[in-house]
Amino acid sequence: MPKGSPELTRARKEEIINACAELYETMNFKDVTLKEVGKKTSFSRTLIYYYFHTKEEIFLALLQREYEAWIQDLNSIRQSHQEMSVEQFADELAHSLERRDRLLKLMSMNHYDMESNSRMENLVAFKTVYGNSMRMVAGCLEKFFPYMTAEDRQGFIYAFFPFLFGVYPYTVVTDKQKEAMEQAHANYVFLSIYEIIKSIAVRLLQGFKD
Repeated sequence: MPKGSPELTRARKEEIINACAELYETMNFKDVTLKEVGKKTSFSRTLIYYYFHTKEEIFLALLQREYEAWIQDLNSIRQSHQEMSVEQFADELAHSLERRDRLLKLMSMNHYDMESNSRMENLVAFKTVYGNSMRMVAGCLEKFFPYMTAEDRQGFIYAFFPFLFGVYPYTVVTDKQKEAMEQAHANYVFLSIYEIIKSIAVRLLQGFKD
């Protein structure tokens, strides 16, 4: 690849994002630094700064990539079915997010920090993809539930997307957290990502069955 070519830029950005994703599997957000990311790549921390000014920008790019992958899953659902019942769509929607646990984990983080510490061009790129994910969900609703009005679809999105921000910490808990809940006699019912998302999707779509 020629030095400074779009292909080289994309390849280097992807390598940085992959390094961040790998670190995030075993480290907390606060412990992931540009220095740690640099150790996982083939170039220096100075060169990383050329592409990403902060670790928040890298995490935002990773979150953007996760949304892009989910959009592909949603598009596959939309293209591969002519009709779907509420139960069938909720099942497919839940499975699409069950496969995206990293997306849900990133969503549970403080978006304010990621967004406020990212340059405008990066933030706009992320918001564009985020908006596309909402439009894709709306497109699925429009196809499979024609009785829904535009207002109905918007209502689903306004309820469903904020709900997703709490899915990961509600469903992925440590043994210590489980023990604390038991000692507190909180009567906490542990649900999987699939179970909790399917349940809310069915509830939100009640009344739109054929």
